[in-house]
Formats: sequence, structure tokens, C-alpha cells
Amino acid sequence: MSEEAKRYDASHIQVLEGWEAVRKRPGMYVGSTGEYGLRQMVFEVADRAVNDVLAGRGTSVNITLTPDGGVRVADDGPGLPIDEAEGDDDPGLETLLTRMHAGVGSGGRHDVVLGLCGVGPAVVNALSRRMTAEVRREGVRWVQEYARGVAATPLTEVGMATGSGTTIAFWPDADVFGTTEFSFDALEDRLRELAFLNQGLDISLTDLRREDESRSVRLRFPAGTRDFLDFLADHTATSTPMETVAFEREVPRIAGVEVAFRWCSCHEEQVRSFANSRPTIGGTHLTGFRAGMAAAVTAYAREQGLLTSEDPDIGADRIGEGLTAVVSVKLDRPQFEGPTHGVLGNPDVRNGVEQTVQDHLRWWLQENPARAADVVDQIVQGARRD
Repeated sequence: MSEEAKRYDASHIQVLEGWEAVRKRPGMYVGSTGEYGLRQMVFEVADRAVNDVLAGRGTSVNITLTPDGGVRVADDGPGLPIDEAEGDDDPGLETLLTRMHAGVGSGGRHDVVLGLCGVGPAVVNALSRRMTAEVRREGVRWVQEYARGVAATPLTEVGMATGSGTTIAFWPDADVFGTTEFSFDALEDRLRELAFLNQGLDISLTDLRREDESRSVRLRFPAGTRDFLDFLADHTATSTPMETVAFEREVPRIAGVEVAFRWCSCHEEQVRSFANSRPTIGGTHLTGFRAGMAAAVTAYAREQGLLTSEDPDIGADRIGEGLTAVVSVKLDRPQFEGPTHGVLGNPDVRNGVEQTVQDHLRWWLQENPARAADVVDQIVQGARRD
């Protein structure tokens, strides 16, 4: 090995200025340089608009895939601030779109985080060849343009505005992404999911990229998780389902819990879980849900003589036969395990969800004896077969 190769000093440390780090390793911020990463870009821009609607500051969010390869996200909220941000000489709009981790919102249980890590729209700006922003606020229309993360024009007043709101459009940089083709179906799936989990949300998604194939969907579900359960049942080849059980509860100092479930006379299980509207593959909320279901079914089965004294309790892994369920919790300080936030780790959530589910399911079983007998007998027989 040469002396040059052996030498290791401060000259080997590389310092990336400005947005170089984001553009050099975009996967760290949006997950990939493929279609998945493009989707995360849309969510990072739509995040604030969605939370404005959930907070009652707006009524709808409109996302459009434009013919020139861009994405336009528009809302009818109050319009982003155009005065100077606290501790900054730049307008609030420019700060949000050019500074990492700048954002609005409390970050509590009533806010949703759509993007991969909640890095904000400034990262989208850095990974776009062009971004434009229009703010309609207090009767005035303001516009500004950006290129690869920096302002290309000053914030400019361009006339009078009717109504209020913010419209942000961006065009992904082909020098960064291997593809700049957005998947309408993948965007629709996640946005629909979000609308199911937040009853006050009204989102439209429109595709104008091909004149002869334009399409648009409006995603609004007043029944929330009940609608979600119906959607899952419609897309699953199962026998006729039983009645839907759905409820919302506030567990003091822990979380808001929303659950909907139903059984059918089949063997498949489909359980979807979420924490602060983020899809999860497991965690304390799901463990608590299963434990609460198992405890309620076991207690009822023993009361009705469907389990003998020799029979063991129904395990949490046995209540899923024929079950379709949506389990959603919203909490102020979620603790996720791993960088993808797929597993909720808050230990106190388990007991809160377990007790809530157990109490409500026991009530339902007692109030609906005919349907309860069908459900519990199916679970007991399935457990005995195993």
C-alpha cells in the first residue's frame, strides 16, 4: 500500500454545502430515487395542507398530476405566512421551502405525518429542478419560484386574490431520479387510506398527464373506519360478513383509539393497524387489540358454556379466523421502532387499547347473543382444530 493510501487526516473529511447532501443521497430523505421516492415527495408537500384541513383551517386538498410531469398541491386554507419567520430574515414561505425541517403544526396526535420522515417540503424543493409557490392571503396574491432548493425569484405581489389558500407545484429533477413518472394508483391508495382514518378530510386526486385518459377521484369518508372496513371487504373474496362493530374511545393521557372489525364464515384474517395515521406492521397497539379481543371472547365463551373447564383460554393468536379489522391510535408522543416507523413501541398503549377493546367487545357480545354465538363458536371450534 502506498504512503498516499495509508495517509488518513482531516483532508479525507468531505463537507457538503447547502443541499449537496440531500441531492447526493436522496434515499435517506425520501426513501428511493424510484417511484416510491416520488410518492414521498408528494406526501411531504401535501402534509401541511392536510393538517390545515384537519385543524379546521381549510376544507379540502386538491392534488393534480400535470401534463408537463409536475405535481400541483392546492388547498383553501389561510395561506402560508409571507411575513418574516421568527429568527429569520426571509419570508415564512421561503423559510418553509428552503430550510430543512422547517414546518408548521403542533406535532401532536391531531397532526398526521405523510412523508417518510417528516423532513418537509424543503427537501422536495432540493430534489426538484423547479418549484413554484402561490399564496392567496388577505386579498393579495403572492408568487415565488425556486430551483433545486433555493429561491430563484423574490416573493412578489402580483395582484388581488379571491379567497385564500396555497398552491405549490414541483417538477422532480431527472438528474436525481431514475424515473419521474408518478403512479396514480399508488398515490390514490395512500390518500384513500388517510381519508378513511380522518373523517374530516376531503382530498381529490386528478391525473391530467394524458388528454385521452384523464381521471379524478374524490376521497371523503364520513363514516371513517366503518367505510374502511367496507372497502376491505369489497376487495376480499370472502363469504357474507357479519355485522360491523366500530367504536372510538379516548384513553386518558395515552391515546385516542378507533377500532372497527367484523367476522365472516371464512378462514382468512385481514387486520390493518395505524399509529397517527401511519401504517404499521405491528406494535403495542396491535398487541393490545388482540389481547383485548381474546380476553372478551374467552370470558363470554366460559359464561355461555362454550368452553369447558378443561379447555384453555382462547389465545390472542386464535381470534383472527375470519376477522377483518382496522385498528387506529392517535397519540401525542409516538415511539416507533426502526427507521421506517413500522412498529409502535409505546408500552402504555398496550394496556389502554387492550382494556378498551375488551370492554366494548364484551358489551357487544352480551347485547347481541345470536350473533355472538356464531362468532364465538367459530373461534372456539377453530382453536380446538388447531
